[in-house]
Amino acid sequence: MKKLILGMAIVASALVFGQKEDVNAKLQVANKAAMDAYSAKNYTAAAPKFLEVYNLLKTNGQDDKTYMYYAGLSYALANNSDEAIKIYTELINSGYTGVQTTYTAKENKSGQVATYDKSTWDLLKKSSSKDYSDFKTEQTKSVEPDLYETLSTLLLNAKKNDEAVAIIEKGLAKYPNNAKLKEFQGTAYYQSGNNDKFLANLKEQLAKNPNDATNWYNLGVLQSKDPATTADAEASFKKAIELKPDFSNAYQNLVLITIGDDSKAVEEINALRKSKPDDATKLIEARKARFEKAIPSAEKWYQATPNDLNAVSTLKDIYNITKNQAKAAEMKAKEAELNAKAK
Repeated sequence: MKKLILGMAIVASALVFGQKEDVNAKLQVANKAAMDAYSAKNYTAAAPKFLEVYNLLKTNGQDDKTYMYYAGLSYALANNSDEAIKIYTELINSGYTGVQTTYTAKENKSGQVATYDKSTWDLLKKSSSKDYSDFKTEQTKSVEPDLYETLSTLLLNAKKNDEAVAIIEKGLAKYPNNAKLKEFQGTAYYQSGNNDKFLANLKEQLAKNPNDATNWYNLGVLQSKDPATTADAEASFKKAIELKPDFSNAYQNLVLITIGDDSKAVEEINALRKSKPDDATKLIEARKARFEKAIPSAEKWYQATPNDLNAVSTLKDIYNITKNQAKAAEMKAKEAELNAKAK
């Protein structure tokens, strides 16, 4: 699984201690070890230490799932997908949002603004004293959308497609406009083989953002699987190229749908050579015309990826079939060069 870059930074948090000194000491040691490991990007070491902090706090009567979240994040960054999936699933099922409220007030004498726990803040606010003013509360941003996005990514990377579909649909029920979840939904449908839903998802996304070259390409791939929508596929690939002129995969697919099933065409020609030579000639000319039509796309494919052996070999074959021997020789030399480098 590739490294995840998430938006919530780890910050030192004040730990509330109030029971046995040995528990307090363990909390301080575990918290420091977790923070130090995370800062050093040693996520493998940080994750279990954050869980230790969480469990020690829970023993002291504080069920602060923030530290469980830090553990899940660290496991994800350490590429330990199984543990990260467990934690993110538990956090989502528990309703954790990560929203925290800070309580501040200004000390009039010094003019300084300080942060208080809720009980103290309430007492200061209710008192008739004129020593404090500017009582404010502020809430941090919810991390719940991040939880759904990250868990979806983890499940998709682990090829747990059915689970991914379920968590994505659950997330979209709460955040229907979340663009990442909609994108992940399409990926989940595709990986699970549900092409009808994937197609609907693509069309929905393109209606909202018609300038997404990747979605136009993916739409073309689906359309190219049905002979009845080959023309639609060609249009989709061309739209992808219009938006992204160096889109090599789009050029490659344009070449493929233009040429069609060439092995089948050759079989038909060979079957007719003796019995119906005139019909065979017509098929040969039609085949040559298809290859000639594919030349611009094949050349663009090669220009976009000049060291792609597949692009070079395909263009060589096209030049041979269309009788452009000079260009075919050029591609043959390039093909030999790439094969030599690959050894």
